[in-house]
Amino acid sequence: MGAEASGCGPALRELVREAETSLLECKVCFERFGRGQQRRPRNLPCGHVVCLACVAALAHPRTLALECPFCRRACRGGDTSDCLPVLHLLELLGPALRPAAPAPRALPGAPGVLACHQAFGGWGTLVNPTGLALCPKTGRVVVVHDGKRRVRVFDSRGRCAHQFGEKGEAVQDIRYPLDVTVTNDGHVVVSDAGDRSIKVFDFGGRIKLVIGGQFSLPWGVDTTPQNEVVVTDAEAGSLHLLEVDFPEGILQRADRMLAHLCSPRGVAVSGLTGAIAVLEHPLPPGGTRACSTRVKVFSASMQLIGQVDSFGLSLFFPSKITASAVTFDHQGNVIVTDTSSQAVLCLGKPEEFPGLKPLVTQGLSHPVALTYTKENSLLVLDAAAHSVKVFKAD
Repeated sequence: MGAEASGCGPALRELVREAETSLLECKVCFERFGRGQQRRPRNLPCGHVVCLACVAALAHPRTLALECPFCRRACRGGDTSDCLPVLHLLELLGPALRPAAPAPRALPGAPGVLACHQAFGGWGTLVNPTGLALCPKTGRVVVVHDGKRRVRVFDSRGRCAHQFGEKGEAVQDIRYPLDVTVTNDGHVVVSDAGDRSIKVFDFGGRIKLVIGGQFSLPWGVDTTPQNEVVVTDAEAGSLHLLEVDFPEGILQRADRMLAHLCSPRGVAVSGLTGAIAVLEHPLPPGGTRACSTRVKVFSASMQLIGQVDSFGLSLFFPSKITASAVTFDHQGNVIVTDTSSQAVLCLGKPEEFPGLKPLVTQGLSHPVALTYTKENSLLVLDAAAHSVKVFKAD
């Protein structure tokens, strides 16, 4: 009897963990359901369950019409009802549920933690967004996502200005965008994993150039101060530099700057120094999933000037850090998004690695991209919330 009881403990804990992720979590915002107003589980007429906050976000503000984000069945916000089985399960498992993972605390000497002042986009406007960039000429925000038109442009107030880049199979169409950058002269460059190409549009959305046949899996893209484009190739393990006559749509030069990288994805170029940061996802021996991430920073002349990985950071900080995107701030510090703690962290200057100062500790669900505005606001693309969030110092 005692042996049976002791064996039930791990099984029960596993059952509670499975219930948390499969039953007690809204699959739109990935927040845990609760009995409070915002996170209260609501049944849609089709049978799918989302939280009340997501019902409000999905519904049209005037007509309250909405589509189920999973099966696309149309309904109205008033057609939803409390999901009593989930509410009862919350009450039953309440004492056994794990508390939410604590956000990292600011270290001594850290800059003030930033607060979210604005969010725009949302489900329906953005669908599973993957890349974020800022136009240096206009200050407009460019996002690539899984919508019918893959590129959406927002003005400085977060209103949709226009969209382009059709989803399709034609050469000029975008099939599966991963990242985006905007050049100094206002051209939009998209990495397309669907046909393994780089596609260049003018800011109005007209296709200028398709660069195909040179990449195994182009992933991250960014623009150098000289108006060239750097591209990571995650499958080939390389970093490339493209020199393009953007007005004429002519590829003038394509150089491989680095090889033997470990599944490089995110890339960022410092506007201050020209340094290039590459985010690697090394695989464990014999494994198929990345167990850590590594940031490498190279000078403009491609000399390694700093690197740090998840293990190295764990020596200075108690929780695991999984970097999903990288950028530079205006002072040349390396900034990363961390999906493990839903945070944004400053790693310091490459010559001073490793350092760790939390910048954003609340308000994010699954950050996948980030950039700074000229006014020093931090824009973070939250894929789980399908939105761009603007953080500033209070």
